[in-house]
Amino acid sequence: MSISAPRGLASSGQKPITEILHPLSAAEEPLSPGPDVTVSGGRDKEVGLTNGTPVETPSPASASVLFNKLHLDDDLDPDTRDPYADTETHDLFVTVDDPKKHVSTMETYITYRVSTKTTRIEFDLPEYSVRRRYQDFDWLRTKLEDSQPTHLIPPLPEKFVMKGVVDRFSEEFVETRMKALDKFLKRVADHPVLSFNPHLNAFLSAKDLNKRQGLALLTKVGESVKSVAGGYKLRVRPPEFCALGEYLDTFNQKLGTIDRIAQRILKEQSEYLTELREYGTVYASWAGSEEELQRPLEGVAGCVTTCCGALEDMSENMSQDFLPVLREYILYIESMKNVLRKRDQSQAEYEGRLEAAVLRKQEDRTPIPAEVEKCQDKMECFNADLKADWERWQSNKRQDFKQLLTGMADKNVTYYEKCQAAWESLITVLQDKQTEDKTSETN
Repeated sequence: MSISAPRGLASSGQKPITEILHPLSAAEEPLSPGPDVTVSGGRDKEVGLTNGTPVETPSPASASVLFNKLHLDDDLDPDTRDPYADTETHDLFVTVDDPKKHVSTMETYITYRVSTKTTRIEFDLPEYSVRRRYQDFDWLRTKLEDSQPTHLIPPLPEKFVMKGVVDRFSEEFVETRMKALDKFLKRVADHPVLSFNPHLNAFLSAKDLNKRQGLALLTKVGESVKSVAGGYKLRVRPPEFCALGEYLDTFNQKLGTIDRIAQRILKEQSEYLTELREYGTVYASWAGSEEELQRPLEGVAGCVTTCCGALEDMSENMSQDFLPVLREYILYIESMKNVLRKRDQSQAEYEGRLEAAVLRKQEDRTPIPAEVEKCQDKMECFNADLKADWERWQSNKRQDFKQLLTGMADKNVTYYEKCQAAWESLITVLQDKQTEDKTSETN
């Protein structure tokens, strides 16, 4: 019998076992044509993907062309909508806020308040409020990654910062990290599968987390999969996952370039702001020694001060809102690639066991081992879960980048409007001064 994906999910396109093991076909029909793909934890070259939408053609378009077709509108085709959108109940709400600094003889760290409201029966109470530090969030993500290997786990902000560059206890850094942790937890709570994970329940409700529970078993399971799939060469990765991989590579390259340029712009703006403040101070000082030019010079100093404030607001927006989103999606790409590698390992495990079963069947007509069917079922489940999470990720990405780019445009418009209004007011001051001078000369 053929193996179908559980829970009614679409199959991955792999041939059923009965077709592959059909008499006279084992030698004549290869499992799947195409070049070999090595599964060894490395990065393989893959094919492009139009805005994250799976393609059926064997030769997808180039990644650069596909990336340029990124949609930011909300009116999506029904086929590209989140497959889980109609099934989500939105009955779990979480918030991360109220950072507090803790100082002890051994260490100094920041905790955040995690507030939860829910009507789910899995929780004993409708509301919870616990305090968690960064390493608790890291524990949760590790648990989710180990217990839900077929799903995309949202990334956390980096734990470490460059010493001397960023103060991890500064108000700005703590605020930025708090927003990132809040976004991470909201993404997990909104996921139709991850939100029911028992480790999330413990994270949200338990006063003390038992962080050591289950590590040994999960480690053994992980090592078992690696021993089966390690070094095996896939016949071919399905075209939609090849396309997905190349899209991620291209998207990562684009975001990395934007991130580096934005960092340089932010540095240049900081240097310019320092010079601009000194520039305004000179005019203010000059006004004190020039009675006839006092009002115009004070006007210039005021304009420069206004421009400084506007530039500072725009730079702050780039630092606290724009760059963190870019960095989150760069980390998201790594998370997606990690799931894709696990999917390849699952396929390698299935193909390895299947080939061994084919050889045994040809030699002594032994029945198909049940473990082969289980591997196929596992692989198809992996494919379906990854596709569903990919669609969710694409939908979130469109919304996030629409909001990001709109906010950036608004901040730039506000900056130039403030500067324009300031300098226009100076023109009025100069015109009034000129009128006063002519009146004095006439009298």
